[in-house]
Amino acid sequence: MNETPAVGIIGGSGLYELEGLTDVRWRRVRTPFGAPSDAYCVGRFAGRRVIFLPRHGRGHRIMPTELNFRANIWGLKALGAEWVISISAVGSMKEAIRPLDLVIPDQFFDATRRRVSSFFGDGVVAHVGMAEPVCPDLATVLEKAARQTGATVHRGGTYLCIEGPQFSTKAESRIYRGWGVDVIGMTNLPEAKLAREAELCYATLALATDYDVWHETHEAVSVEAVVQNLLKNVRTAKDVLRGALPTIAPPRTCACGHALANAVITSPKAFAPKTRKRLALLLDRYFPAPGRRRG
Repeated sequence: MNETPAVGIIGGSGLYELEGLTDVRWRRVRTPFGAPSDAYCVGRFAGRRVIFLPRHGRGHRIMPTELNFRANIWGLKALGAEWVISISAVGSMKEAIRPLDLVIPDQFFDATRRRVSSFFGDGVVAHVGMAEPVCPDLATVLEKAARQTGATVHRGGTYLCIEGPQFSTKAESRIYRGWGVDVIGMTNLPEAKLAREAELCYATLALATDYDVWHETHEAVSVEAVVQNLLKNVRTAKDVLRGALPTIAPPRTCACGHALANAVITSPKAFAPKTRKRLALLLDRYFPAPGRRRG
């Protein structure tokens, strides 16, 4: 990959209209794991390469469970992304986090049931560390840019990822609050896990749209309410990105960039050949194929 490292952004439609984004083109990527959600919108902003993926496809055609998370993250990696900003609508599980607030969580809890959460398997096993699932450096950049917009920003907290596509029952919402989580959504896992395996810096800019269904004095969450508040947050999210993107640049000094260094437990001599070939984008750096130099 000869191009300069890029910032990947995963979120809803609209980013490609970001004022100042130039040289815009859409690129389709073939991955060993099938097709990503859509083509990737590639452009430049303030001298930075930017790669945007509409998570649910243009027109919002793909349910959370149907998302091909592996292909989405693989495509970003293949196009040269080193950082991934995930823009996500969430419900608030805390009174202090009001609709239209911004949250930059630092932890995730995976309550999904039907999703593939690793690139590995089929003869190659790896165990990456997830104790700190968010890149602290990227989160700090987002926090600084978010506070400059004048929005109410909450740094830290736990994002609970449920399977969906249904919203929670009141019983579920009360139990989740008892767990101490801060926001609830349906998309950031296994996204964060796969980003770690791909050695990408990952952070979430969560847009609070509602109080889920636990709040006694607010209406229960609905698609209409979510969309209304999302539209109100679009301008703020774009302002955050405009402030953050120019400050994201190599070299990376965090641990994200070498998450696989000691994570592969399978002996290279025992690698399943087809799997070794399929995972070349991840493995070549540490286990060069015959005839290739270690990168």
